[in-house]
Amino acid sequence: MNRGRETEYGRRKTGRWQSLYESDPLADQYLLFHYGTAEDQLPYSFGPVNALFYPIRCITEFGAEIGTVERALDLGCAVGRSTFELARIARTVIGIDLSQRFIAAARQIKQTGRVVIRRIEEGEISTAIQRELPKEIDRARCSFEVGDATALPDDLGVFDLVLAANLIDRVGSPKKLLEAFPRLIRSGGHLILSSPYTWLEEFTPKAEWIGGKIDRSGRPFQTIDGIRSALESGFSPRRSVDLPFLIREHARKFQWGVAQATLWRRKD
Repeated sequence: MNRGRETEYGRRKTGRWQSLYESDPLADQYLLFHYGTAEDQLPYSFGPVNALFYPIRCITEFGAEIGTVERALDLGCAVGRSTFELARIARTVIGIDLSQRFIAAARQIKQTGRVVIRRIEEGEISTAIQRELPKEIDRARCSFEVGDATALPDDLGVFDLVLAANLIDRVGSPKKLLEAFPRLIRSGGHLILSSPYTWLEEFTPKAEWIGGKIDRSGRPFQTIDGIRSALESGFSPRRSVDLPFLIREHARKFQWGVAQATLWRRKD
């Protein structure tokens, strides 16, 4: 994506984006989440080890159904680990995220194959650790762009596979995001959605929530119901699985969540 587009997207960011997703502390937290080893992230033997490596598991969980593809798109790629993982099964991969700080980090990792992470231990105490991408990943297959997942350029093209992990509850209009998938994914292609559905009004106005609400009849309307309603005309559901994830804040505080990951196939 050219500089003009990046400047345009930068101007559209809210203060919340500027203060949070452009900050070095959050970038380091995401770098650890994406690239840290098991010991880097969870030094306790009694912890939830099955919640590690979430950006990788979003893809490997469905790898057998998808097989190899020509083009893949990682929407909301953050600092890029899932984008690089997609390069194992796709000839070309584009990672897009609204955060310029995240994309800069992903581009640096593409260039060098390594990452330096400042891991918070306690208060102002931190540890600098360096990690490398697996040698067998072809980084040249990946490119990274700053962009808004709900306002993608028309010339992006079509893809065999689109991944949107922890994104649907972090955009201003989830409906616009879901409406874009039919034009982004070719017939027979696949879509992976994964999210814990943490609806917050500072990211998504309540009127735009596609789930997590009580409908007019007084019944709960869940996010998966909204996703099904939006996708059913163009996609067939293939499989749903719960994917735990763990984000380390410091040595003694962690965020543990469970995303619902669903695989969809574009109808012919």
